Amino acid sequence: MARRRSVPLTEAEQRLMEIVWSAGPATVGQITDAIPESERPAYNTVQTMMKILERKGYVQHRSEGRAFVYRAVVDRDAAVRTALSHVVQRFFGGSPQTLALNLVQGDHLSEEELDELERTIAQAKADA
Repeated sequence: MARRRSVPLTEAEQRLMEIVWSAGPATVGQITDAIPESERPAYNTVQTMMKILERKGYVQHRSEGRAFVYRAVVDRDAAVRTALSHVVQRFFGGSPQTLALNLVQGDHLSEEELDELERTIAQAKADA
């Protein structure tokens, strides 16, 4: 059976996923403790969000005693592609070219970034 396509992460979900991606499998307690104290949500909030992430297909859990240990089943690069695809569909009519033109034509990129982009495009053309 094919895995359901992941929906983009909310900002709060991404913060939790960053912990799981960097720390590896972790319990709700370990994830909660990894959040800076000044920003730390309640344990139950993290627990609920991890269940949501599991429903979305980003993590799976296994039981270890009374605790659930969550591990990522979607890597960070795949999550980035999902989010970018969502942005392209939602704001740029499904056109990656329109997104790229918006970045290049606006004042979003520095001269160095534009030079690097030029080199990357030239390399992609050479590889094609």
